[in-house]
Order: sequence, then C-alpha cells, then structure tokens
Amino acid sequence: LPYSSPTPLGPGLDDDGAEKVEEEDDARDARAALAEATETFPWNWSAWLDLAAVDAKDAPTASLPMDEDQAARQAAIDDGGALSHDDGPAGASEDLVRACARAHNDIERQRCEAALATLRRCHGCSQSAWVLAAEALAHYARRDFDQARDCFEALRERDPFRLDDLDVYSNVLYVQEARAELSRLAHAATRCEKYRPETCCVVGNYYSLKAQHERAVLYFRRALRLDRTCLSAWTLMGHEYIEMKNTAAAIEAYRRAVDVNGRDYRAWYGLGQTYEILNMYFYALYYYRKAAVLRPRDARMWIAIAQCYEKLNRDDDAIKGYERAAQHDDQEGHALLKLARLHRGRASHDEAFACYAHYARLHNDTDAADLGDATAEALLYLATAHKKSERYDE
Repeated sequence: LPYSSPTPLGPGLDDDGAEKVEEEDDARDARAALAEATETFPWNWSAWLDLAAVDAKDAPTASLPMDEDQAARQAAIDDGGALSHDDGPAGASEDLVRACARAHNDIERQRCEAALATLRRCHGCSQSAWVLAAEALAHYARRDFDQARDCFEALRERDPFRLDDLDVYSNVLYVQEARAELSRLAHAATRCEKYRPETCCVVGNYYSLKAQHERAVLYFRRALRLDRTCLSAWTLMGHEYIEMKNTAAAIEAYRRAVDVNGRDYRAWYGLGQTYEILNMYFYALYYYRKAAVLRPRDARMWIAIAQCYEKLNRDDDAIKGYERAAQHDDQEGHALLKLARLHRGRASHDEAFACYAHYARLHNDTDAADLGDATAEALLYLATAHKKSERYDE
C-alpha cells in the first residue's frame, strides 16, 4: 500500500527514514566512484550506463560529471558545434562517447527533444547501431510511433541479428496493431536466439495482440526466468493480468517493475489503473501523480488524475486536471470533451460552449458517415446554443 504507519526509531527518524538515509549515502558514494571512472577513462561505457542508473533515482536535475574543459566543449556542442572526429582507444572520440552518454541520460529522464538534438549531431561522426537505436527509443518515449518504427526498420536493415531493444520495437508494432509485421519479427527473433528476454517479450506481445493472454503471460514469465530485471516483461505482464481481470497479480507485476526502475512511468500508471478498477480512487490518485511527475507533458496522466477527482465528486480539482491535459497535446480532445460536460453540468454555459467549439474544430475534417457520438454531442450543443441566441447562420 502507498502509505504505512511509521515505527519510531528516534527523534524525527523512523525505520524507513534511516534506511533512506543509508541508501542516499550509498548512492552518493556510487556516483562519486562512477564519475571518477568516467573521468579516468571516458570510453568505459558500462560506467556511463551505471552512472545514469544511479542518477535516475536522484534528483531530475542531476547532470553528467565534467571538468572545466569538458564543460566548455559541451557548451560549444550544445550551441551547434561539431563533435570531434579524433578516434580514441575504443575507436570513437571522447566527444562522441560523452554525447551518447548525455543522450542516454536524457532519454532516461524523458527529455526526448534534447536527446534527439544530441543524437542528430552524433550521426555525422558515427554509423553506430546504438545511435540509431537510441533515436528510436527517444521517438518511442515521445509517442511518435511512426518515426520510431522507421528508425527500428532502418536498424533491422543495418543489423538484422541485433536483439537489443527489440522488445520496444514490438511495443510499437503492437500499438499500431501491425499483426503481420509483429509475427515476422517474432519468427526472426526466435530463429536468431530464442533464449533472450527480448525474444520472449516480442513473442508475448504477438500473442497479446491475438488476445491469447494466457500464452502471452507464459512468455513474459519465461523472459523473467532469463532476466529478473527485465522491465518490459514485468510491465507487459501487468497489462496482461489487467486484461485477465487478475488485479492482485497485476499489482504485484507493476510493483516489481517499479522496483526495477522507479522512473518508468508505465508501471506507476498501471498501478493507478488497477486501483481505479478496484474503485480505490485515493490509491489510484497516488500512483497517477507519481506517473505525472515523470511525464508532466503527457495528457493521459492528467486525464487519469482528473477522472479520479471527478469520481470523488471533486469537480474543481477535476476541471484543473482536464485543463492541464488540454494544454499538453491532447490530440483527440478527450480532456476538452470532459471539460465541456463538467461545465455543462455546473450550468457554466460559456465555458461549455468554448470547450465544445474547440472539440468540434479538432474533428472538423471528420466525414459525416464517420461522425462519432462525442462529435455529434458537441455539434448538437453548439447548434442549440446558436439557436437560443438566434444566430441561425451559425
């Protein structure tokens, strides 16, 4: 449960507090050691990855270690300067390695635009598959699935036997409901190496798309037997348990995903959905807020929060949530429609009219034959309002 009763340990300190202080000290020591490793030998890529993992649990403003010369060089690169082409002992320049580490750190922190800007400069001096894969991951994180798919397809053409990040590619195909492509990907991955967690996740996504949820869970469990820290497997298995109405198992899977990576918003969001299904809206709010902290510009997070407030009859808070969602790329206009209905129920007709009008403009290109109930509702409200005001031309 998200809340627990503290056990007193001393003045202003409990068991959880003492453990947290100890963890913070360990993280600080680990970061210092890893920073020294990257300073001593910048081509130590595993040190950069571990450093990013430590920073992921730290403040969102944590930055990569640099001395004055490196900071000046990075500032020049950020202003559009070129990366150095001088090869180091690992076949790549120090600038390139640091740029890749910076991009990886930005992706982990959902700063996708910054990551993409860095990766575009990396293309000029590297044909690395990692750079292309990182670009695909950045597009996926910002939910630009078409661009992510293009990058993954280019990556597959360049290296058809590369299995790293293939689970993310299968997520893209799943969202786009590309069953044939997902089937081909599952067969190719299985032929390449069937005892890889990524392969199991790809096959599991294929069965999930076919609504064979039990078989999907079987493959996600197989992935976890191969790697207990496979984040995709825990999260996807939670989704499958939701489909199977097994909320207890879904909560357990999502909690394991949070333990693996506390900065993965999907697990927090999944926990919120599960508790919302159980009508435990205060718990759902707790987890949705966690997700919103990690994805503050994702309209879905704010819509979920607002819906919980609405079910708790806290309409003022719900309106604030829907307004926040409408400001953050709510392309389908779900928040606008919810706002319009709330204002309409409160007899705030001017606000309801503005929301319905905005929603109607978003769906202005919809054919009459494909007109949905929500669009029809908006148009009918607008027509009725114009009729009452005797604006018959409108």
